[in-house]
Amino acid sequence: MTAPTGLPDRDPLPSSLAPVPRTIEDLGLRFAWVVVAINLAGTAFGFWYYSAQLAATPTPMWPWVPDSPLATLFIALAIAAWKLGHELPWLTALAFFGNVVLGLWTPYTLVVFHETYLAQTDFLMYQFLFWSHLAMVVQAFVLHRITDFPVWGVAVALGWYTFNLIVDYFVPILEGPHGVHHTTIPVAQDEPMFLGADALGVVAAGETTFVLLALFVALATRVKKCEKARNRPVDR
Repeated sequence: MTAPTGLPDRDPLPSSLAPVPRTIEDLGLRFAWVVVAINLAGTAFGFWYYSAQLAATPTPMWPWVPDSPLATLFIALAIAAWKLGHELPWLTALAFFGNVVLGLWTPYTLVVFHETYLAQTDFLMYQFLFWSHLAMVVQAFVLHRITDFPVWGVAVALGWYTFNLIVDYFVPILEGPHGVHHTTIPVAQDEPMFLGADALGVVAAGETTFVLLALFVALATRVKKCEKARNRPVDR
């Protein structure tokens, strides 16, 4: 397989599955190596940001602590593989799930605990974390241009992020700081929140919802692409 020389076609997906305007999609794909470099820089920053938590976490559980840096690494590698002519569906699916889930979960937690975060974090850092993570969601919704989301690839991503949910919130196999592997939150886990939930329950509900959203979008995109393939005229 040779490296792509032009931009991949844009399938006629509904806006609910492809909400990013075509102009932005084309821009991201045209400057794919710039996108790769930005994500690698974000990955390096993320590992630095998580360094203290990693130091307090058992080494075997390190892959499940720096979730956002791994998501940006996944998408950097997925886009690089596509540019080199070797798109890897399982890696692209991991990148999609990671950038949707963490790209939404971080702003969600920043909003839920905004008073505490703003009291503990520099305002500019708060803004940077909020908007940079939303940008992760935008780039995730460009990936439908380079993959068909085969079910087995989606299964790999679902398996990874389901296991991530389990060790983050339900069964911390090797306990990290405060007995968890997710990004530490700025309040006690049992802090009462709303609707009878505690702080840990609120962040767990958010991440679970975003994993299900990523699963739905990936499989729905797969269905629409298969429908297009079936309806494509056959040359005689």
